[in-house]
Amino acid sequence: METTPGKTISPGVPVTDASEAPCTVVAVVNQKGGVGKTTTAVNLAACLAVADQPTLLVDMDPQSNATSNFGLFSSPSSLYRALVLGESIDDESLYNTDIKGLIVLPSSIDLAGAEVEIADLPQRESRLQNVIEPLRSRFRYILIDCPPSLGFLTLNGLRAADEVLIPIQAEYFALEGLARLMKTVDRIRGSVHPGLRIGGILLTMFDSRTNLSRQVSEDLRSHLPELTYRVVIPRNVRLAEAPSHGKPVITYDISSPGAQAYLALAGEFITRSKERMRNRT
Repeated sequence: METTPGKTISPGVPVTDASEAPCTVVAVVNQKGGVGKTTTAVNLAACLAVADQPTLLVDMDPQSNATSNFGLFSSPSSLYRALVLGESIDDESLYNTDIKGLIVLPSSIDLAGAEVEIADLPQRESRLQNVIEPLRSRFRYILIDCPPSLGFLTLNGLRAADEVLIPIQAEYFALEGLARLMKTVDRIRGSVHPGLRIGGILLTMFDSRTNLSRQVSEDLRSHLPELTYRVVIPRNVRLAEAPSHGKPVITYDISSPGAQAYLALAGEFITRSKERMRNRT
């Protein structure tokens, strides 16, 4: 059964004014599923908006979990048409959420076809970049929830991004996957996007009671101290429950450990962003 999406933004009305600081586009990426990638994209976006940072969340995953997380269970195929047909994204394609300053560009199942169709199109790696570029002036952050794969949709997300955020589960095999993903980022730097940087690595589903979680954390902080976020995201029932209510965790249960962890992550994320801006000036 179809459900009406959230209220669209009125045509011709600016979403927001992010002119005080340049927009940063962040691809949230991990080729392995079940590591908290979409949970991180949704909840970090919500917490950034709460911190008065106008944010756009782009759902590039055909599974549309980030879209449904805000109760947008039926969405037009605007993103598909933009990627495949080259149409622009207008205000009718963007959806308000219950959080002021947080806008969603929804996904649809049509994106599964786009994965194949993009392969035969010109500028196949930069089609999302062309979609996002006109939106940069309206947001402080644009977060892209990429699919759990390294196909053309994820490649487009990486090409459009200024930096990559990598959520990984605190388990042994996650470290092997991280090494492969970082090699992929290096290849993209060497070919289509030399300016792409790894913004940070985030430990998710962390359980301080287990030796494995602690060991993975120690290994990451030992080998990649500058990239690994101090904040870790704990295993938390409220984080798992929130999507079924069509809410990010901060509007579902702000006192929960999961909500508090993502609020802390947003704070560290903003601090890192400001430090990079200072270093560039």
